[in-house]
Amino acid sequence: MLSSVNSPGELSTTDITLPVGVRDLLRRDLPACTWSGSATHLRHVERELVRAAAGEVDYLAVCTPADLPVAIGGVDYRVTEGAGTLWQLAVMPALQSRGLGTFLVRAAEQRIRDRGLRTAALAVEEENPRARALYERLGYVAYGREPDAWDEEGPDGTIRRHETMCVLLRKTL
Repeated sequence: MLSSVNSPGELSTTDITLPVGVRDLLRRDLPACTWSGSATHLRHVERELVRAAAGEVDYLAVCTPADLPVAIGGVDYRVTEGAGTLWQLAVMPALQSRGLGTFLVRAAEQRIRDRGLRTAALAVEEENPRARALYERLGYVAYGREPDAWDEEGPDGTIRRHETMCVLLRKTL
């Protein structure tokens, strides 16, 4: 939604439809993806782009007509035999709940199908019920739980280990 001020104190809004497309995330996109995480996170994404070039993963970007990424995420083909594992899914915070996450997941599922695989899997933190609800609406079914951990960069640049419990979900494509 775009807002504009008509006169002092009066706010009007209008809905604008903006087409988006999906393509491979490129290294040159990373400076425009700071909304997705810290500098540490983006360095990790950059390493994953090397794996994408080797065919081990797909890393996707949902982009506006100006070719700016507004949602990103990967599919790893090495985690589970016979499945593509979705991970690092993120939508620009200001654009969440607008269908971009659904569009990204569906594009990732198509990449999995294109490789001849029929199962998509993912893990979601137990403390993220909103994301879990999205995945379940898209047909993913919980089948287990497991701990996970990764490095996070704080606002002051310090790195700490984030430990969490994740719900494991999968979907037959």
